[in-house]
Amino acid sequence: MDTQKPKSLVIVGGGSAGWMTAAYLNRLFNRERQNFDITVIESPDIGIIGVGEATVHSVRFFLAAMGLDEEELLRETNGTLKTGILFRNWMKPRGGKTHEYFHPFEQQKLGRGIDISSAWMVAGRDAVERYDEGVSLSAALIRAGHGPKGPNSPAYQGVVPYGYHIDATMLARFLRRKAVEAGVKHVEATITDVQVKGDNIAAVIAGKQRFEGAFFLDCTGFRGLLIDKLKADNWNSFTDALPCNKAVAIQRELAADEAPKPYTTATALSNGWAWQIDLTGRQGSGYVYDGNRLSSEAAEAELRDFLGPHSQILKCTHLNMKVGCREEFWVGNCIATGLAGGFIEPLESTGLHLINLAAGLMGTHLLADSPARASRDSFNRLMRGFYQDLKQFIVLHYCLTDRDDSDFWRAAPATVKEVPWLEAQLEVWRHKVCEFHDLAGSFSTTFSDENYRYILYGMQHYPKLNFCMSDVAVEGLFAGVRNMSKQALAATMPHDAYLQKLRV
Repeated sequence: MDTQKPKSLVIVGGGSAGWMTAAYLNRLFNRERQNFDITVIESPDIGIIGVGEATVHSVRFFLAAMGLDEEELLRETNGTLKTGILFRNWMKPRGGKTHEYFHPFEQQKLGRGIDISSAWMVAGRDAVERYDEGVSLSAALIRAGHGPKGPNSPAYQGVVPYGYHIDATMLARFLRRKAVEAGVKHVEATITDVQVKGDNIAAVIAGKQRFEGAFFLDCTGFRGLLIDKLKADNWNSFTDALPCNKAVAIQRELAADEAPKPYTTATALSNGWAWQIDLTGRQGSGYVYDGNRLSSEAAEAELRDFLGPHSQILKCTHLNMKVGCREEFWVGNCIATGLAGGFIEPLESTGLHLINLAAGLMGTHLLADSPARASRDSFNRLMRGFYQDLKQFIVLHYCLTDRDDSDFWRAAPATVKEVPWLEAQLEVWRHKVCEFHDLAGSFSTTFSDENYRYILYGMQHYPKLNFCMSDVAVEGLFAGVRNMSKQALAATMPHDAYLQKLRV
């Protein structure tokens, strides 16, 4: 009989990072027998950065793996569903109208010959529709106010892939309750000292309490309370490529006749962009901006003006953002995750996704009796790769702009110089569509060639293709997408109706 004692895992800091990781690892490691004693030490004196979260669609699988009831999750977090992101004003107006495009989580693959993206190009369909309208079903759904689910859709499944809009503070409370019910220990205390022995953390001190552990997870946000004790000069800044380093977040009430939208909106402003995330009953909004070009007072004024004079403001918060990631996320027996590990502006809703990725890697890299240096090197290489890939994808949103109405936007195209691979690839993509092989071998786990195409073609970076298709073939291909869109509309509910059904 195996009598091996459980190893101790101490997580310092709650919030989304601490409780997502605790709930996931507890479910993974302790479902059959107790392999780890997991303790979360959460300070009652230090609040979390709970400005609201949108997610990518793969977070569904992470939450499902924790055995969570999806409808309960949505009810407990004032959650709504998200089928993608609508980008507005990222280029000059087109035809007298504000420039916009939609980035959904799916692209249809129809036809046995030329791929649908190339067909859209050679047929000149940019004259009659946006790229996303021609190749996806989600564009038709949001136009009709529909979400991804029908009346009887199973948990974590929809007609199209989807993510969530979730209140971050309520998510942390929900996961804390579920994790504690499943056996995770919760201690309310403020860490006053971190004791280091050699290259490891020996214990953390909270007043008169001392907590020892085989492993420590640093979920203390930008403070990096634990990881900074083990390694100095351990930060890779991304500010040369991504200069937005501040944000102002505002929560406002939704009007009585304002239904929550099943998508995030990202609107470019004078020195950055504003997010709008609809929850049930309120909207989380914010302005991510370059603090070297705009004061916090001016940023707040611009955001309030953008939201309109009739907005019922509930809360306003100013944030400083440390943009970049650790050179080493895992040092000794300590792993930094969440904001303690890194941060990239949430233009593609990747905050929870990066926590998901780190937790998944912990689930494989911590299984050894005593993880070797090779395990730490592997973890660090993969996490650095995730952040570098994401940095590259976010730069893509900026570097294709033709806006010249402020110094910020005039400087934006030059950010691609900080990502040489992307700069070279943009030239390649002037002559061919972006395809899987262009990105093969990267670390990307979410953003594939399909995602790149939505940004490239939404920002008018079209390849020049010399190829002809018959009118019959073109019409048949895109009529197929239109027919599938009609079927998707018939199979789904208005988003607001689905949310009301949840709360009956």
